[in-house]
Amino acid sequence: QVQLVEAGGGLVQAGGSLRLSCAASESIFSIRTLAWYRQAPGKQRELVAAVTIYGSTNYPDSVKGRFAIFRDNAKGTVYLQMNGLKPEDTGVYYCNAHGRPGAPNFDAWGQGTLVTVSS
Repeated sequence: QVQLVEAGGGLVQAGGSLRLSCAASESIFSIRTLAWYRQAPGKQRELVAAVTIYGSTNYPDSVKGRFAIFRDNAKGTVYLQMNGLKPEDTGVYYCNAHGRPGAPNFDAWGQGTLVTVSS
């Protein structure tokens, strides 16, 4: 089972930037989709960015143009660059790996990293 470890969360003022990283315990080269989700207090977990094995990316309108996801297969790490942060971006951010050869339903989650954006 792939283990994912997030880092880079913290407290930042509105308008600031943070870069999250998610390091995998083994190669991510063949993982179909790597993604970042977030969960705000009292809300459901939501997708904020995803990147496929082909490099295609997907963002919800709420973060489009401010967030960018990068996968570095050689380093086994996926990053989330967050710019123009808003208080509503506050939450626990989770890394997710989904789908691998022979296991299309493979799913792994990290433990989460807290991002707090102050107004």
